[in-house]
Amino acid sequence: MKIGFIGIGKLGLPCAEVIAKKGHDVTGYDVVNVKSDKVTVCSSIKEAVKDRNIVFIAVPTPHHPDYDGKAPTAHLEPKDFGYDIVIDCIREANMHMNKDQLLVLISTVLPGTVRREFAPLVTNTRFVYNPYLIAMGTVAWDMVNPEMIMIGTDNGDITGDAKELVDFYKTIMENNPRYEIGTWDECECIKVFYNTFISAKIGLVNMIQDVAEKQGHINVDVVTNALAKSDQRIMGPSYMKAGMGDGGACHPRDNIALRYMAQNLGLQYDIFDAIMNAREVQAKNMANYLIKIAEERSLPILLNGIAYKPGVPYTDGSYSLLVGHYCKEAGYHCIEVDPMASPQKGPFTAVALLAHPTLYCYLSEGSVVVDPWREFESKKLEVFHYGNTR
Repeated sequence: MKIGFIGIGKLGLPCAEVIAKKGHDVTGYDVVNVKSDKVTVCSSIKEAVKDRNIVFIAVPTPHHPDYDGKAPTAHLEPKDFGYDIVIDCIREANMHMNKDQLLVLISTVLPGTVRREFAPLVTNTRFVYNPYLIAMGTVAWDMVNPEMIMIGTDNGDITGDAKELVDFYKTIMENNPRYEIGTWDECECIKVFYNTFISAKIGLVNMIQDVAEKQGHINVDVVTNALAKSDQRIMGPSYMKAGMGDGGACHPRDNIALRYMAQNLGLQYDIFDAIMNAREVQAKNMANYLIKIAEERSLPILLNGIAYKPGVPYTDGSYSLLVGHYCKEAGYHCIEVDPMASPQKGPFTAVALLAHPTLYCYLSEGSVVVDPWREFESKKLEVFHYGNTR
């Protein structure tokens, strides 16, 4: 295929060259002078995109140098990435491309950016968002051995533009990666949260190191090695389905106790304060969602499942009761239904939060089900899948 690269710097050039090594005809352009014996370096974007099947934009989305992390940044005002370079390149490429060509952006951006900032600029050609999982020093290898390939289109369709890109990647990949195809916004989320999951994991692991230094009698490697081998919950796919928050008699109170420990040891930071605050704000957000529907329909709110998990009578640390707390603050005293923790049976006409995946009571016609697990379907009841805004 004929491939073009706009941006052949530290990341773009190794990607372009490895594509050329796989037998494709690759042109490239950069604002600085670049030499390559594998890529045809052009003097303009117009020249680089001419007659290309697919054109990749691999330019930076930088922050101010003060935000690069080599000096403290926590005290600085939060800022979005800088998109001026991307915008300029998209505008120029769009001028010289047509509908037979595909323009692909690989740069990291925040969720919503493509739809808001970039897509309106693409009028002459077709556009896909395709962020890469590549790192300095191993770019060429990462390019053809990725953990996954993210392909974002306007509506998340797996055919058309997405299929064209998949078919291209199958000609260069060495490890048969999985393809995650979604909307522009979903792929923006996958990329940026992939990176920040790593940051959060490192921060938590390094906290154990600090505790070892402050507390004594602890080899951090003994602790982290034990956790690293724990692949049933913390190192596997468990707890990776968004829904109800952490609950039970242990987890929330463990976070509270670790807040005390961090303060008592003088660590000077409190990861668990942020975790507990997020848990509570997320519950309030869910409560506000229920209240909005309840007010629109003039219905009471029902909590389907008040035990902290299905099949037990224990309500300590119940996340649904925390959601109910915020509903009560707003004047809604919730109906509580649970086969092991509440005697109420129904029938009810209500806005029901499906805290547990099984509906425990009969809901009359006119009721609404809010399902944070996005699995419940009904031909008789209106169902909202909380967290799905496609």
